[in-house]
Amino acid sequence: MFDIVFSLIWVIIFSPLFLMIAVLIKLEDKEPIFYKGVRIGRLGKPFRIFKFRSMVVNADRIGGPSTADNDSRITKLGKFLRKCKLDEIPQLINVLNGEMSLVGPRPEVPFYVNMFTEEEKKILTVKPGITDWASLWNSDEGAILAGSKDPEKAYMEKIRPEKIRLQLKYVREQSFWADMRIIFLTLLKLIKR
Repeated sequence: MFDIVFSLIWVIIFSPLFLMIAVLIKLEDKEPIFYKGVRIGRLGKPFRIFKFRSMVVNADRIGGPSTADNDSRITKLGKFLRKCKLDEIPQLINVLNGEMSLVGPRPEVPFYVNMFTEEEKKILTVKPGITDWASLWNSDEGAILAGSKDPEKAYMEKIRPEKIRLQLKYVREQSFWADMRIIFLTLLKLIKR
């Protein structure tokens, strides 16, 4: 209930911003406004995640799933949207659709989920979310991967192990109050950004 009410309020509040970003994306290259990539949700069910498109069309076919800040697939407007995390706002639609929660492990692409060990599959027992402990720990994955000759390798070595550890921590310790704390810390981080 909290997810639905909170998301609905924020969709209404952000609607002028939604419209402005949509117009800017269309003006930039006349391509689709949304990126709707496949992610794996609760109990391994695939769904399409909504994001404002910040990369060229078919970027997932041109390169891998990990994206550095200096990736040539990112559009000019996309650099700004990513830096301010505005590309993530449409995920409120996924929350309203019941595919995601406000708080929960970030949903992964099938490629990474297929690597899950039995222990890591526990992450799929909860709804994925817009933010979690791992998002707070590493809110700018692209900056870490920037300059890397092999972003996939850098992701696997520098990001994935801690991300998985924190996602499992969330699954073990989840509660309404933990979620409220994560939302509060996320808002603080966004304000500082």
